[in-house]
Amino acid sequence: MLRIAHLNQYYGESHTLWDLDIEIPEGQCTCVMGRNGVGKTTLMDCIMGLLPLRSGTMEYQGEDLVKLAAEKRAGLGIGYVPQGRQIFPLLTVEENLQIGLPARADGKKQIPDLVFELFPVLKAMLGRRGGDLSGGQQQQLAIGRALVVEPKLLILDEPTEGIQPNIVQEIGDIIRRLNREIGLTVILVEQKLPFARKVADRFLILDRGRLMAAGDMVDLSDDLVREYLTV
Repeated sequence: MLRIAHLNQYYGESHTLWDLDIEIPEGQCTCVMGRNGVGKTTLMDCIMGLLPLRSGTMEYQGEDLVKLAAEKRAGLGIGYVPQGRQIFPLLTVEENLQIGLPARADGKKQIPDLVFELFPVLKAMLGRRGGDLSGGQQQQLAIGRALVVEPKLLILDEPTEGIQPNIVQEIGDIIRRLNREIGLTVILVEQKLPFARKVADRFLILDRGRLMAAGDMVDLSDDLVREYLTV
């Protein structure tokens, strides 16, 4: 579904992503792993067009993403839940959800029923300001906003960060349902190893901007965990 080849990215003169070759298969959940500061969020921002590439190719379902403006990528069916949620605190829940509607390729102006089916708390709080929600509710809102475009590929950057355990479990259940029942392809950036093992089919490990290992989640060995994931 998503193919990245020879991707390089810089901050000024600092080389942050090194010659990455990555393939995200359709219909699976791929977890991008690694310690803080190794380039995981930078990679997600490159996929979304929020950061420029120095070199490399990036194709989504055969479409060249490198030449496509960031605001056009949602229309191709890519949903993004950034690290830190980045909801609009002064807008209502309903207004936050409606912000995603103009990106829909089909022009529909109605929030999909699936959003409220997955997150009934959002329907009950449509008139509340986003900033008045708890951290867990804000994360649900951020995921719901990404789902408004009815994506084929959903990117979640640290969705469990700062979230209470019961909501973490709920988010894990929802990711599995989206992936395994609805067939949504998922890229998950996650540092919580038990959560990643529970949710993901595949893993990619980054270290200092380089791809160090990749494979099926069942093949993530203790040696790899010790070398690249333990703090």
